Amino acid sequence: MTTRRRFIHQVSALTLGGLALPQFINAEGLLPTATYPIGIQLFTLFGAMNEDPKETLRKVAAAGYKEVESAFSLRPGQNYYGYSAKEFKALVEDLGMKWRAHHAMGAPFRPRPAATPPAGGPPAGAGQQPARPAMDFSKMPPMLSLRDNYQQLVDQAAEGGLSYLVCASTPVATMDEIKKSIEVFQKTGEACKKAGIGFAYHNHATEFDAVEGSTKTPYELILSQTDKDLVKMELDLAWAVKAGKDPVALFKEQPGRFPLWHIKDIKDDRKTITEVGNGIVNFKQAFAAAKTAGLTYFFVEQDMAADPIASITTSYNNLKKILA
Repeated sequence: MTTRRRFIHQVSALTLGGLALPQFINAEGLLPTATYPIGIQLFTLFGAMNEDPKETLRKVAAAGYKEVESAFSLRPGQNYYGYSAKEFKALVEDLGMKWRAHHAMGAPFRPRPAATPPAGGPPAGAGQQPARPAMDFSKMPPMLSLRDNYQQLVDQAAEGGLSYLVCASTPVATMDEIKKSIEVFQKTGEACKKAGIGFAYHNHATEFDAVEGSTKTPYELILSQTDKDLVKMELDLAWAVKAGKDPVALFKEQPGRFPLWHIKDIKDDRKTITEVGNGIVNFKQAFAAAKTAGLTYFFVEQDMAADPIASITTSYNNLKKILA
């Protein structure tokens, strides 16, 4: 299965280089039944956004989405699909949507050798979903990272009027990587606060894996060793479920620290990402704990969907029913 983390890992190794909720939540933390905006993470439409961002955003708006979280881009030029922050904001708003957050890399991943299948065994990747066609990264511009370009990324986010800058992914396979990531998060969180925006970290399932040399997971270390007022979480519900975690329990452990969510679903094999409402994630239960989490915006996402527009349309319609 091609996941965001694997995809970003591959790209960065080569380069080496929504909904505003507080006013709508009642005393029990439940969402209203009235109509309200639903957000989209544009990584779901990665290929289409790099081919024709304006037309793709038009289709996103037509599907009903009103909130946008952007991802990194392969388009040459400026950081937002070839647009400056101000230009991209204008493009989104001209289509009746709001640009709320942007994903940036924490640090480039080091190149690691591909896994070698055992003698006589199946080839690597056997039994997984078919891979999408390979993309040509030979002319890809250098990818900005929070480690190397945090002030530039913060300044651009502020220029675009964003509410949050989010670390999409960062190496956390070793204690040294975790330590360095925590330093980057603290530094970025401080810069974001000065700029009047929030900072958050987006998890995958990996953050809940044990790391050699520690009794705690990367998730636990990141939350315990960063300032809760400077470093928030964007909880990806599907990756948390894949890791065997209950999102509501996570909210209760760190109340108010989850202003952003990724609304993603996963099938009962805990491997296959699918449209919202077509998997096992209990969205009703999660949204019932929105006040405990401190939820401000949420974004639908489906990593590398085969038919992105059809997938986001299905997810939007299913989510409206779930929250009705």
